[in-house]
Amino acid sequence: MSASPALPSSPAGSPSAPGPSQAELLDFVRHVAADAELVAALPLDPEGRTWVRLDGPANSEAWLIGWPPGAGTGWHDHGESLGAFVTAAGELRENSLAVRLPTDGWKTLELNDGVDRERRLTAGEGRAFGRHHVHEVLNESPDRHAVSVHAYYPPLPLMRRYGRSGRTLRLEQVERPADWQ
Repeated sequence: MSASPALPSSPAGSPSAPGPSQAELLDFVRHVAADAELVAALPLDPEGRTWVRLDGPANSEAWLIGWPPGAGTGWHDHGESLGAFVTAAGELRENSLAVRLPTDGWKTLELNDGVDRERRLTAGEGRAFGRHHVHEVLNESPDRHAVSVHAYYPPLPLMRRYGRSGRTLRLEQVERPADWQ
C-alpha cells in the first residue's frame, strides 16, 4: 500500500455534535463518490492501493481509496465503529459474514453454513454496516482500477485482521491507528 498526497476534504462536523448514524455515513460517502473531480484527482498506483483521508461528517473518519486490478483487503473488521462505503468508479466485490463474532477471548472459530454473503458494487452502489462487521473488499478486474469512499464513526480505534480457510476463521492481527502511520 502507498499513501497519496492530501486532496481537498469536505467540511467536518462540529466537535459537540453527536456521531453520525449509518444512514448519515452512507449519504456522505454517496455524496463524495459523486464528486467526479475529487475521484479523478486521486493518484492511482498500478501495484498498490492508494488513499487519502477526508474529513467525514460529525468527526467521523473518511477515506478515498484507489484499488488497482486484483487488490483486496483480506478479512477484517473495524472494531466498534459503524461504517459505510460506496464504489465511485469501477466495481468492487464485498464478501461478508452474516454473524456477529465475539469481540475478545478467541483465536479460532468454526463458522456455520449459510453465513457467507457476497455483494457486487458498481459505481454509485454501496452499503452501510454496524459495529463488528467482518468483511473483505476486492477489485477483481484484471485491468481496471476501482475507487471507493469509506466513512467510519467513531474514527477507527482498531482493525482486527483474520485469516480464513474454508469454515475456519482465525484472528491473526490487531492493528491500531499508530500502525498505519
